[in-house]
Amino acid sequence: MRSFLIIGLGRFGKHMAKTLTKHKNEVLAVDIREDRVDAALKYVTNAQIGDATDPRFMEELGVRNFDICVVAIGDNFQSSLETTALLKEMGAKYVFARANRDIHKKFLLHNGADEVVYAERETAERFAVKFSSEGIFDYFKLNDEYAIYEVAVPESWVGKTLLEKNVRQKYGLNVLAIKNGEAFDTLPGPDHRFVEDETILVLGNKESLKWLKR
Repeated sequence: MRSFLIIGLGRFGKHMAKTLTKHKNEVLAVDIREDRVDAALKYVTNAQIGDATDPRFMEELGVRNFDICVVAIGDNFQSSLETTALLKEMGAKYVFARANRDIHKKFLLHNGADEVVYAERETAERFAVKFSSEGIFDYFKLNDEYAIYEVAVPESWVGKTLLEKNVRQKYGLNVLAIKNGEAFDTLPGPDHRFVEDETILVLGNKESLKWLKR
């Protein structure tokens, strides 16, 4: 179990707070709006109304005691930037911030954020790849070049083993797992024989995925 301070309870902050609490983490949620804080009390460990750009208020929270501080303010970049800098000045261990634009990301990193995420952009990209590419069921970007794809087993693979298809050498792909209904086999051995109703999780890039479709 880890402790989180989440500042900003818009859609991004709210969903993160709910998910973290669901996974048995301690979550203190903060927002300047009373209605958001009142709603959050139903699903977080604690919630407080306050201005995260106010040093006195932030000092009272004890930001040094949290494993991770999340700046989820999405509608006021100036407040997001000031909050990020203040957290770092007060000794926050790790600051995770949300950005909407490239220039925002640069400023947040420069002012103390340890990691910055484009919430809407990354979600949109994931679902764009998923829905626009035939045979791709899910997609998780790792960096600008590599991603993890959940794909249907190619017809030419059915009945063949992982070793027989020589997947890594021929396609430049690493098979991370096999899904068959509810069953999930991680890091399958070379003798695994592919069947038609399986999906596979592979690590690769766009070029290697082109080979997979052949």
